Amino acid sequence: MEGKLYIVGVGPGSHDHMTFRAKQVIEESDTIVGYDTYVSLVEDLIKGKEIHRYAMTQEVERAKQCIDLAREGRIVSLVSSGDPGIYGMAGLIYEILAESGWEPDNGLYVEIVPGVSALNSCASLVGSPLMTDFAVVSMSDLLVPWDIIVKRVEAAAQGDYVIVIYNPASKKRIHQLQDTRKLLLKYRKPTTPVAIIKGAYRDSQTIVMTDLENMEKYSDQLGMISTVIIGNSSTYNFKNLMINPRGYTSKYNLESTPA
Repeated sequence: MEGKLYIVGVGPGSHDHMTFRAKQVIEESDTIVGYDTYVSLVEDLIKGKEIHRYAMTQEVERAKQCIDLAREGRIVSLVSSGDPGIYGMAGLIYEILAESGWEPDNGLYVEIVPGVSALNSCASLVGSPLMTDFAVVSMSDLLVPWDIIVKRVEAAAQGDYVIVIYNPASKKRIHQLQDTRKLLLKYRKPTTPVAIIKGAYRDSQTIVMTDLENMEKYSDQLGMISTVIIGNSSTYNFKNLMINPRGYTSKYNLESTPA
């Protein structure tokens, strides 16, 4: 008898921001698999379970082991931070299952348990930057060629989207965000608000509010657990908060609203 495979998003790191369903399936599972850092986020919830920890870049091995264990009858939770369907493991799991001829209605039970993504958690800490259309782009060119990423950034810039940047930099990846900034300055004012959030809702959390002109000064805040939010032409800074107007002022009088 085949078991179950849960692909679980545990949110930004704090248990307060983990969904009830995520805690429920982790408790139900007898086996936990994940990148070592993500497993550590739920350390206190997985005592007594079989645990398989992986280093970064072992995504394929991780995915295949999850599927194999579940097909052996285990109840497996593959854990990741944020939401597993946004730059997470959900896609790879489904790709491997599709190649194997898996039948969703008659085969192995698979469930994606959504979590609070970095774009949600980081936005909540810096105001209301995502009130209108926005684009999300990863600066990691390990799987996507850099020229494709540049096309996507330019399209978002031309479309006046608020832009959320995942994986802005690493020890080996420096020029990508610098190139992106130069590209954005062709379409946006140097005073465009920018927020750099590192380790949202974790003990290491730091927040920097700056603008497009000065964002390079804060390169020490950039890394794999950092997210950058860049405003559009309407975004403004109010008492160190990013506000992106939805358009209510064109229809309603906001001045009479009580403070």
